[in-house]
Amino acid sequence: MTIRKMKKRILTLTLFAAALTYAQAQQQAGGITPEMLQEIQQSYTETPSDKAIRNAISQNDIRKLTLNLDNQKGIDTHFSIRVPSKGITDQQSSGRCWLFTGMNVMRAKAIERYDLPGLEFSQAYSFFWDQLEKANLFLQSILDTADKPLTDQTVEWLLKHPLSDGGTFTGVADIVGKYGLVPKEAMPETYSSNHTSMMSNLIGLKLKEFALDLRASFARGDSHSALESQKEDMLKTVYRMLALNLGVPPTEFDYVRCDASGKRVEVERHTPMTFLEKYGDPNLLANYVMLMNDPTRPYYKTYTIAYDRHRYDGRNWTYLNLPLDDIKQMAIASLKDSTAMYFSSDVTQLDAKRGYLDVDVYDYGSLMGVDFGMDKKERIQTFSSMSAHAMTLVAVDLDAEGKPVKWMVENSWGPSYGHQGHLIMTDRWFDEYMFRLVVETKYVPEKVRRLFQQEPIQLPAWDPMFAEEDSSVEE
Repeated sequence: MTIRKMKKRILTLTLFAAALTYAQAQQQAGGITPEMLQEIQQSYTETPSDKAIRNAISQNDIRKLTLNLDNQKGIDTHFSIRVPSKGITDQQSSGRCWLFTGMNVMRAKAIERYDLPGLEFSQAYSFFWDQLEKANLFLQSILDTADKPLTDQTVEWLLKHPLSDGGTFTGVADIVGKYGLVPKEAMPETYSSNHTSMMSNLIGLKLKEFALDLRASFARGDSHSALESQKEDMLKTVYRMLALNLGVPPTEFDYVRCDASGKRVEVERHTPMTFLEKYGDPNLLANYVMLMNDPTRPYYKTYTIAYDRHRYDGRNWTYLNLPLDDIKQMAIASLKDSTAMYFSSDVTQLDAKRGYLDVDVYDYGSLMGVDFGMDKKERIQTFSSMSAHAMTLVAVDLDAEGKPVKWMVENSWGPSYGHQGHLIMTDRWFDEYMFRLVVETKYVPEKVRRLFQQEPIQLPAWDPMFAEEDSSVEE
Protein backbone atom coordinates (compact mmCIF):
# COMPACT_ATOMS: atom_id res chain seq x y z
CA MET A 1 0.00 0.00 0.00
CA THR A 2 1.40 3.39 -0.96
CA ILE A 3 1.81 6.20 1.57
CA ARG A 4 -0.86 8.20 -0.33
CA LYS A 5 -3.40 5.38 -0.12
CA MET A 6 -2.58 4.81 3.52
CA LYS A 7 -3.16 8.48 4.33
CA LYS A 8 -6.45 8.39 2.42
CA ARG A 9 -7.58 5.30 4.33
CA ILE A 10 -6.60 6.87 7.66
CA LEU A 11 -8.55 10.00 6.74
CA THR A 12 -11.60 7.91 5.83
CA LEU A 13 -11.45 5.99 9.10
CA THR A 14 -10.99 9.23 11.03
CA LEU A 15 -14.04 10.81 9.39
CA PHE A 16 -16.08 7.66 10.02
CA ALA A 17 -15.06 7.62 13.68
CA ALA A 18 -15.91 11.30 14.01
CA ALA A 19 -19.31 10.76 12.43
CA LEU A 20 -19.98 7.78 14.71
CA THR A 21 -18.95 9.77 17.76
CA TYR A 22 -21.19 12.66 16.73
CA ALA A 23 -24.14 10.32 16.17
CA GLN A 24 -23.62 8.66 19.54
CA ALA A 25 -23.35 12.07 21.19
CA GLN A 26 -26.57 13.21 19.55
CA GLN A 27 -28.33 10.01 20.60
CA GLN A 28 -27.06 10.44 24.13
CA ALA A 29 -28.07 14.11 24.17
CA GLY A 30 -31.61 13.22 23.15
CA GLY A 31 -32.00 10.33 25.57
CA ILE A 32 -32.89 10.32 29.26
CA THR A 33 -29.57 10.57 31.04
CA PRO A 34 -29.11 9.36 34.63
CA GLU A 35 -28.91 12.99 35.76
CA MET A 36 -32.14 13.87 33.92
CA LEU A 37 -33.90 10.81 35.32
CA GLN A 38 -32.90 11.81 38.83
CA GLU A 39 -34.32 15.30 38.28
CA ILE A 40 -37.57 13.84 36.94
CA GLN A 41 -37.92 11.41 39.82
CA GLN A 42 -37.22 14.08 42.41
CA SER A 43 -39.81 16.39 40.84
CA TYR A 44 -42.55 14.07 42.08
CA THR A 45 -42.84 14.34 45.83
CA GLU A 46 -45.96 12.43 46.73
CA THR A 47 -48.10 14.64 48.92
CA PRO A 48 -51.00 13.23 50.94
CA SER A 49 -53.40 14.56 48.27
CA ASP A 50 -51.34 12.86 45.51
CA LYS A 51 -51.51 9.59 47.40
CA ALA A 52 -55.25 9.94 47.85
CA ILE A 53 -55.68 10.65 44.11
CA ARG A 54 -53.47 7.66 43.22
CA ASN A 55 -55.51 5.42 45.48
CA ALA A 56 -58.74 6.65 43.92
CA ILE A 57 -57.55 6.30 40.31
CA SER A 58 -56.24 2.78 40.90
CA GLN A 59 -59.74 1.56 41.77
CA ASN A 60 -62.02 3.73 39.62
CA ASP A 61 -62.87 4.93 36.13
CA ILE A 62 -61.23 8.32 35.64
CA ARG A 63 -64.42 9.68 34.08
CA LYS A 64 -66.35 9.01 37.30
CA LEU A 65 -63.71 10.78 39.35
CA THR A 66 -63.62 13.82 37.08
CA LEU A 67 -67.37 14.32 36.60
CA ASN A 68 -67.69 18.01 37.37
CA LEU A 69 -70.04 18.51 40.33
CA ASP A 70 -70.60 22.14 39.34
CA ASN A 71 -71.95 20.86 36.01
CA GLN A 72 -74.46 18.45 37.59
CA LYS A 73 -77.35 20.86 37.83
CA GLY A 74 -80.65 19.93 36.27
CA ILE A 75 -80.80 20.12 32.46
CA ASP A 76 -83.29 22.46 30.85
CA THR A 77 -85.04 20.18 28.36
CA HIS A 78 -87.20 22.91 26.80
CA PHE A 79 -86.42 23.82 23.20
CA SER A 80 -87.95 26.77 21.40
CA ILE A 81 -87.64 24.98 18.05
CA ARG A 82 -87.97 21.21 17.83
CA VAL A 83 -88.67 18.61 15.16
CA PRO A 84 -90.48 15.70 16.87
CA SER A 85 -88.53 12.43 16.82
CA LYS A 86 -90.18 9.54 15.00
CA GLY A 87 -88.93 6.75 17.24
CA ILE A 88 -85.43 6.09 18.55
CA THR A 89 -83.36 3.54 16.65
CA ASP A 90 -80.54 1.37 17.95
CA GLN A 91 -77.38 0.58 15.98
CA GLN A 92 -76.17 -1.62 18.85
CA SER A 93 -72.50 -2.73 18.60
CA SER A 94 -71.92 -1.46 15.10
CA GLY A 95 -70.39 1.57 13.46
CA ARG A 96 -73.44 2.29 11.30
CA CYS A 97 -74.39 5.62 12.89
CA TRP A 98 -74.00 7.32 9.50
CA LEU A 99 -76.52 4.92 7.96
CA PHE A 100 -79.05 5.17 10.79
CA THR A 101 -78.79 8.96 10.79
CA GLY A 102 -79.23 9.35 7.04
CA MET A 103 -82.23 7.01 7.07
CA ASN A 104 -83.75 8.73 10.10
CA VAL A 105 -83.76 12.02 8.19
CA MET A 106 -85.62 10.40 5.28
CA ARG A 107 -88.09 8.38 7.36
CA ALA A 108 -89.22 11.42 9.33
CA LYS A 109 -90.38 13.00 6.09
CA ALA A 110 -92.12 9.82 4.94
CA ILE A 111 -94.00 9.42 8.23
CA GLU A 112 -95.27 12.99 8.03
CA ARG A 113 -96.06 12.81 4.30
CA TYR A 114 -98.14 9.64 4.49
CA ASP A 115 -99.45 9.97 8.06
CA LEU A 116 -97.78 6.71 9.08
CA PRO A 117 -97.75 5.32 12.63
CA GLY A 118 -94.05 4.74 12.20
CA LEU A 119 -91.47 3.57 9.69
CA GLU A 120 -87.94 2.23 9.86
CA PHE A 121 -85.91 1.45 6.78
CA SER A 122 -83.86 -1.74 6.76
CA GLN A 123 -80.34 -0.87 7.77
CA ALA A 124 -79.28 -4.50 7.15
CA TYR A 125 -80.36 -4.23 3.50
CA SER A 126 -78.39 -1.05 2.81
CA PHE A 127 -75.45 -2.26 4.88
CA PHE A 128 -75.23 -5.43 2.77
CA TRP A 129 -74.75 -3.39 -0.40
CA ASP A 130 -72.48 -0.94 1.39
CA GLN A 131 -70.08 -3.73 2.33
CA LEU A 132 -70.12 -5.25 -1.17
CA GLU A 133 -69.55 -1.86 -2.81
CA LYS A 134 -66.73 -1.00 -0.40
CA ALA A 135 -65.11 -4.35 -1.20
CA ASN A 136 -65.24 -3.51 -4.90
CA LEU A 137 -63.91 -0.01 -4.25
CA PHE A 138 -60.95 -1.54 -2.43
CA LEU A 139 -60.20 -4.24 -5.01
CA GLN A 140 -60.49 -1.89 -7.97
CA SER A 141 -58.28 0.65 -6.21
CA ILE A 142 -55.72 -2.12 -5.65
CA LEU A 143 -55.76 -2.74 -9.41
CA ASP A 144 -55.43 0.99 -10.10
CA THR A 145 -52.31 1.16 -7.91
CA ALA A 146 -50.85 -2.26 -8.82
CA ASP A 147 -47.84 -0.63 -10.49
CA LYS A 148 -46.86 1.10 -7.26
CA PRO A 149 -44.74 -0.52 -4.51
CA LEU A 150 -46.31 -1.78 -1.30
CA THR A 151 -44.56 1.08 0.48
CA ASP A 152 -46.44 3.70 -1.56
CA GLN A 153 -48.53 5.82 0.83
CA THR A 154 -51.79 5.27 -1.08
CA VAL A 155 -51.24 1.50 -1.25
CA GLU A 156 -50.42 1.43 2.45
CA TRP A 157 -53.58 3.40 3.24
CA LEU A 158 -55.70 1.02 1.16
CA LEU A 159 -54.27 -2.05 2.87
CA LYS A 160 -54.89 -0.48 6.27
CA HIS A 161 -58.52 0.29 5.35
CA PRO A 162 -59.86 -2.55 3.20
CA LEU A 163 -63.34 -2.43 4.76
CA SER A 164 -65.17 -0.79 7.61
CA ASP A 165 -68.69 -0.42 8.92
CA GLY A 166 -68.21 3.33 9.30
CA GLY A 167 -69.09 5.97 6.77
CA THR A 168 -70.58 9.38 6.09
CA PHE A 169 -73.68 10.80 4.44
CA THR A 170 -71.80 10.20 1.20
CA GLY A 171 -72.44 6.51 1.71
CA VAL A 172 -76.16 7.00 2.24
CA ALA A 173 -76.37 8.80 -1.10
CA ASP A 174 -74.12 6.25 -2.85
CA ILE A 175 -75.89 3.13 -1.62
CA VAL A 176 -79.50 4.26 -1.45
CA GLY A 177 -79.27 5.95 -4.84
CA LYS A 178 -78.14 2.71 -6.50
CA TYR A 179 -79.93 -0.01 -4.52
CA GLY A 180 -83.04 1.70 -3.19
CA LEU A 181 -84.65 1.11 0.20
CA VAL A 182 -86.74 -1.58 1.85
CA PRO A 183 -88.69 -1.48 5.12
CA LYS A 184 -87.09 -3.17 8.10
CA GLU A 185 -89.60 -6.00 8.07
CA ALA A 186 -88.48 -6.96 4.54
CA MET A 187 -84.90 -7.55 5.73
CA PRO A 188 -84.56 -7.46 9.52
CA GLU A 189 -81.41 -7.14 11.57
CA THR A 190 -79.18 -10.13 12.34
CA TYR A 191 -76.57 -10.66 15.01
CA SER A 192 -73.84 -9.76 12.52
CA SER A 193 -75.57 -6.56 11.43
CA ASN A 194 -75.90 -5.51 15.06
CA HIS A 195 -72.39 -6.72 15.94
CA THR A 196 -70.40 -5.96 12.81
CA SER A 197 -66.79 -6.18 13.91
CA MET A 198 -66.16 -9.90 13.43
CA MET A 199 -67.82 -10.09 10.02
CA SER A 200 -66.10 -6.95 8.75
CA ASN A 201 -62.73 -8.08 10.11
CA LEU A 202 -62.98 -11.47 8.39
CA ILE A 203 -64.04 -9.97 5.07
CA GLY A 204 -61.31 -7.35 5.43
CA LEU A 205 -58.72 -10.05 6.06
CA LYS A 206 -59.84 -11.89 2.92
CA LEU A 207 -59.71 -8.67 0.93
CA LYS A 208 -56.09 -8.11 1.92
CA GLU A 209 -55.29 -11.61 0.69
CA PHE A 210 -57.13 -10.87 -2.54
CA ALA A 211 -55.11 -7.64 -2.88
CA LEU A 212 -51.85 -9.57 -2.88
CA ASP A 213 -53.27 -12.02 -5.44
CA LEU A 214 -54.32 -9.18 -7.75
CA ARG A 215 -50.95 -7.48 -7.46
CA ALA A 216 -49.20 -10.78 -8.25
CA SER A 217 -51.42 -11.28 -11.33
CA PHE A 218 -50.68 -7.75 -12.48
CA ALA A 219 -46.93 -8.32 -12.01
CA ARG A 220 -47.16 -11.45 -14.17
CA GLY A 221 -48.64 -9.37 -16.94
CA ASP A 222 -52.18 -10.79 -16.88
CA SER A 223 -54.58 -9.04 -19.24
CA HIS A 224 -57.10 -6.43 -18.13
CA SER A 225 -59.99 -8.83 -18.79
CA ALA A 226 -58.30 -11.57 -16.77
CA LEU A 227 -57.81 -9.21 -13.83
CA GLU A 228 -61.44 -8.08 -14.02
CA SER A 229 -62.60 -11.70 -14.07
CA GLN A 230 -60.42 -12.45 -11.07
CA LYS A 231 -61.88 -9.49 -9.21
CA GLU A 232 -65.42 -10.64 -10.00
CA ASP A 233 -64.71 -14.08 -8.54
CA MET A 234 -63.41 -12.37 -5.41
CA LEU A 235 -66.60 -10.33 -5.10
CA LYS A 236 -68.62 -13.55 -5.36
CA THR A 237 -66.79 -14.75 -2.27
CA VAL A 238 -67.56 -11.50 -0.46
CA TYR A 239 -71.23 -11.74 -1.50
CA ARG A 240 -71.46 -15.24 -0.06
CA MET A 241 -69.91 -14.13 3.23
CA LEU A 242 -72.35 -11.23 3.44
CA ALA A 243 -75.36 -13.43 2.61
CA LEU A 244 -74.40 -15.90 5.34
CA ASN A 245 -74.16 -13.08 7.89
CA LEU A 246 -76.89 -10.67 6.83
CA GLY A 247 -79.28 -12.65 4.63
CA VAL A 248 -80.08 -12.27 0.94
CA PRO A 249 -81.40 -8.82 -0.04
CA PRO A 250 -84.99 -8.93 -1.36
CA THR A 251 -85.77 -7.87 -4.92
CA GLU A 252 -89.55 -7.59 -4.38
CA PHE A 253 -91.70 -7.41 -1.27
CA ASP A 254 -95.11 -6.42 0.09
CA TYR A 255 -95.45 -3.38 2.34
CA VAL A 256 -98.53 -3.04 4.55
CA ARG A 257 -99.25 0.68 4.81
CA CYS A 258 -101.27 1.84 7.81
CA ASP A 259 -102.52 5.24 8.90
CA ALA A 260 -101.48 7.02 12.08
CA SER A 261 -104.04 5.06 14.12
CA GLY A 262 -102.61 1.76 12.90
CA LYS A 263 -105.50 0.95 10.59
CA ARG A 264 -104.49 -0.84 7.38
CA VAL A 265 -104.78 1.37 4.30
CA GLU A 266 -103.43 -0.94 1.61
CA VAL A 267 -100.88 -3.61 0.77
CA GLU A 268 -98.33 -2.29 -1.70
CA ARG A 269 -96.04 -4.34 -3.94
CA HIS A 270 -92.59 -2.81 -4.29
CA THR A 271 -89.08 -3.21 -5.54
CA PRO A 272 -86.36 -1.45 -3.54
CA MET A 273 -86.26 1.33 -6.14
CA THR A 274 -90.03 1.96 -6.19
CA PHE A 275 -90.00 2.01 -2.38
CA LEU A 276 -87.21 4.60 -2.48
CA GLU A 277 -89.13 6.73 -4.94
CA LYS A 278 -92.25 6.76 -2.76
CA TYR A 279 -90.88 6.77 0.78
CA GLY A 280 -87.30 7.99 0.47
CA ASP A 281 -85.38 10.57 -1.51
CA PRO A 282 -83.93 9.33 -4.82
CA ASN A 283 -82.12 12.67 -5.35
CA LEU A 284 -79.91 12.86 -2.27
CA LEU A 285 -76.91 13.99 -4.29
CA ALA A 286 -78.79 16.93 -5.80
CA ASN A 287 -80.91 17.92 -2.81
CA TYR A 288 -78.27 18.12 -0.08
CA VAL A 289 -74.90 19.79 0.51
CA MET A 290 -72.17 18.94 3.01
CA LEU A 291 -70.95 21.72 5.27
CA MET A 292 -67.96 21.45 7.58
CA ASN A 293 -66.22 23.50 10.22
CA ASP A 294 -62.45 22.96 10.11
CA PRO A 295 -60.48 25.92 11.54
CA THR A 296 -57.20 24.42 10.27
CA ARG A 297 -58.13 25.47 6.70
CA PRO A 298 -59.34 28.64 4.98
CA TYR A 299 -63.07 29.21 5.15
CA TYR A 300 -65.32 29.57 2.09
CA LYS A 301 -63.22 26.99 0.22
CA THR A 302 -64.41 23.61 -1.02
CA TYR A 303 -62.61 20.31 -0.59
CA THR A 304 -62.87 16.74 -1.79
CA ILE A 305 -61.12 13.76 -0.24
CA ALA A 306 -59.72 10.81 -2.14
CA TYR A 307 -61.76 7.62 -1.66
CA ASP A 308 -64.45 9.56 0.21
CA ARG A 309 -67.19 7.46 -1.32
CA HIS A 310 -68.73 4.04 -0.75
CA ARG A 311 -68.84 2.99 -4.41
CA TYR A 312 -66.04 2.96 -6.94
CA ASP A 313 -68.50 4.48 -9.41
CA GLY A 314 -69.81 6.89 -6.76
CA ARG A 315 -68.74 10.45 -6.23
CA ASN A 316 -66.37 11.98 -3.74
CA TRP A 317 -68.50 14.54 -1.94
CA THR A 318 -67.58 18.21 -1.94
CA TYR A 319 -67.25 19.79 1.50
CA LEU A 320 -67.67 23.51 2.01
CA ASN A 321 -65.68 24.81 4.96
CA LEU A 322 -67.57 27.56 6.78
CA PRO A 323 -67.40 29.50 10.04
CA LEU A 324 -69.72 28.17 12.70
CA ASP A 325 -72.07 31.16 12.61
CA ASP A 326 -72.83 30.53 8.93
CA ILE A 327 -73.54 26.85 9.60
CA LYS A 328 -75.76 27.66 12.58
CA GLN A 329 -77.91 30.03 10.51
CA MET A 330 -78.68 27.27 8.01
CA ALA A 331 -79.30 24.73 10.76
CA ILE A 332 -81.78 27.06 12.47
CA ALA A 333 -83.55 27.78 9.18
CA SER A 334 -83.97 24.04 8.58
CA LEU A 335 -85.27 23.35 12.09
CA LYS A 336 -87.72 26.26 11.86
CA ASP A 337 -89.13 24.50 8.80
CA SER A 338 -89.47 21.23 10.77
CA THR A 339 -86.64 19.55 8.86
CA ALA A 340 -84.09 17.49 10.78
CA MET A 341 -80.50 17.19 9.55
CA TYR A 342 -77.59 14.77 9.38
CA PHE A 343 -75.09 16.04 11.97
CA SER A 344 -71.70 14.63 12.94
CA SER A 345 -69.29 15.49 15.69
CA ASP A 346 -66.85 14.20 18.20
CA VAL A 347 -68.60 12.86 21.30
CA THR A 348 -66.01 14.10 23.76
CA GLN A 349 -67.23 15.49 27.10
CA LEU A 350 -70.37 13.34 27.12
CA ASP A 351 -72.18 12.67 30.38
CA ALA A 352 -73.75 9.42 29.20
CA LYS A 353 -76.11 9.06 32.15
CA ARG A 354 -77.80 12.39 31.49
CA GLY A 355 -77.22 12.50 27.75
CA TYR A 356 -75.49 15.85 28.17
CA LEU A 357 -72.61 17.32 26.17
CA ASP A 358 -70.75 20.32 27.55
CA VAL A 359 -67.12 21.46 27.63
CA ASP A 360 -67.21 21.41 31.46
CA VAL A 361 -68.71 17.94 31.99
CA TYR A 362 -65.35 16.47 33.03
CA ASP A 363 -62.55 18.19 34.88
CA TYR A 364 -59.47 16.11 34.08
CA GLY A 365 -57.14 19.01 34.80
CA SER A 366 -58.01 19.31 38.47
CA LEU A 367 -57.62 15.57 39.06
CA MET A 368 -54.25 15.30 37.33
CA GLY A 369 -52.93 18.78 38.11
CA VAL A 370 -52.37 19.23 34.39
CA ASP A 371 -53.71 21.89 32.04
CA PHE A 372 -55.20 20.48 28.82
CA GLY A 373 -55.03 23.58 26.68
CA MET A 374 -55.45 22.65 23.00
CA ASP A 375 -58.16 24.47 21.08
CA LYS A 376 -60.26 22.96 18.26
CA LYS A 377 -57.71 23.78 15.57
CA GLU A 378 -54.87 22.19 17.52
CA ARG A 379 -56.91 19.09 18.34
CA ILE A 380 -57.62 18.54 14.63
CA GLN A 381 -53.98 19.08 13.68
CA THR A 382 -52.84 16.45 16.18
CA PHE A 383 -55.60 13.93 15.33
CA SER A 384 -56.99 14.40 18.86
CA SER A 385 -60.49 15.27 17.70
CA MET A 386 -62.40 14.44 14.56
CA SER A 387 -65.84 13.70 13.17
CA ALA A 388 -66.55 10.44 14.98
CA HIS A 389 -70.31 9.99 15.35
CA ALA A 390 -73.36 10.89 13.27
CA MET A 391 -76.71 11.83 14.79
CA THR A 392 -79.85 13.63 13.69
CA LEU A 393 -80.07 17.31 14.64
CA VAL A 394 -83.67 17.88 15.75
CA ALA A 395 -83.82 20.92 18.06
CA VAL A 396 -82.35 24.27 19.04
CA ASP A 397 -83.16 26.62 21.89
CA LEU A 398 -82.82 30.31 21.04
CA ASP A 399 -82.49 33.20 23.47
CA ALA A 400 -84.40 36.49 23.24
CA GLU A 401 -81.95 37.78 20.64
CA GLY A 402 -82.32 34.67 18.45
CA LYS A 403 -78.91 33.22 19.39
CA PRO A 404 -78.60 29.48 20.09
CA VAL A 405 -78.16 28.43 23.71
CA LYS A 406 -78.33 24.67 23.30
CA TRP A 407 -79.05 21.98 20.70
CA MET A 408 -80.46 18.47 20.70
CA VAL A 409 -79.81 15.43 18.51
CA GLU A 410 -81.73 12.21 18.07
CA ASN A 411 -79.21 9.44 18.67
CA SER A 412 -79.15 5.81 17.50
CA TRP A 413 -78.05 4.13 20.73
CA GLY A 414 -81.52 3.02 21.81
CA PRO A 415 -84.33 4.79 23.73
CA SER A 416 -82.85 4.17 27.17
CA TYR A 417 -79.56 5.91 26.42
CA GLY A 418 -79.08 9.55 27.40
CA HIS A 419 -82.13 11.79 27.58
CA GLN A 420 -84.83 9.45 26.22
CA GLY A 421 -82.55 8.44 23.36
CA HIS A 422 -81.41 12.02 22.71
CA LEU A 423 -78.29 14.02 23.52
CA ILE A 424 -78.48 17.66 24.60
CA MET A 425 -75.48 19.86 23.88
CA THR A 426 -74.60 23.39 24.91
CA ASP A 427 -73.75 25.91 22.21
CA ARG A 428 -70.21 26.11 23.62
CA TRP A 429 -69.82 22.38 23.06
CA PHE A 430 -71.25 22.74 19.54
CA ASP A 431 -68.50 25.27 18.77
CA GLU A 432 -65.73 22.94 19.94
CA TYR A 433 -66.84 19.53 18.68
CA MET A 434 -69.27 19.95 15.77
CA PHE A 435 -67.72 19.05 12.40
CA ARG A 436 -70.25 18.26 9.68
CA LEU A 437 -73.80 19.17 8.79
CA VAL A 438 -75.78 18.02 5.77
CA VAL A 439 -78.40 20.59 4.79
CA GLU A 440 -81.06 20.62 2.12
CA THR A 441 -80.12 23.09 -0.59
CA LYS A 442 -83.31 25.12 -0.09
CA TYR A 443 -81.97 26.27 3.31
CA VAL A 444 -78.63 27.35 1.84
CA PRO A 445 -78.39 31.05 0.85
CA GLU A 446 -77.62 31.74 -2.79
CA LYS A 447 -74.24 33.30 -1.98
CA VAL A 448 -73.25 30.09 -0.20
CA ARG A 449 -74.54 27.85 -3.00
CA ARG A 450 -72.36 29.76 -5.44
CA LEU A 451 -69.28 28.74 -3.47
CA PHE A 452 -69.83 25.15 -4.59
CA GLN A 453 -69.06 26.26 -8.14
CA GLN A 454 -65.36 26.74 -7.34
CA GLU A 455 -62.87 24.00 -8.11
CA PRO A 456 -62.49 21.94 -4.92
CA ILE A 457 -59.10 21.29 -3.37
CA GLN A 458 -58.27 17.59 -3.53
CA LEU A 459 -57.01 16.10 -0.25
CA PRO A 460 -55.47 12.64 0.31
CA ALA A 461 -57.45 9.94 2.08
CA TRP A 462 -55.28 10.18 5.21
CA ASP A 463 -55.87 13.90 5.70
CA PRO A 464 -57.12 14.85 9.21
CA MET A 465 -60.34 16.13 7.61
CA PHE A 466 -61.24 12.60 6.55
CA ALA A 467 -62.81 10.36 9.15
CA GLU A 468 -65.67 7.93 9.00
CA GLU A 469 -68.47 8.33 11.50
CA ASP A 470 -68.49 4.95 13.21
CA SER A 471 -69.20 5.27 16.93
CA SER A 472 -71.31 2.61 18.58
CA VAL A 473 -72.69 2.83 22.12
CA GLU A 474 -70.17 4.22 24.56
CA GLU A 475 -69.71 2.47 27.84
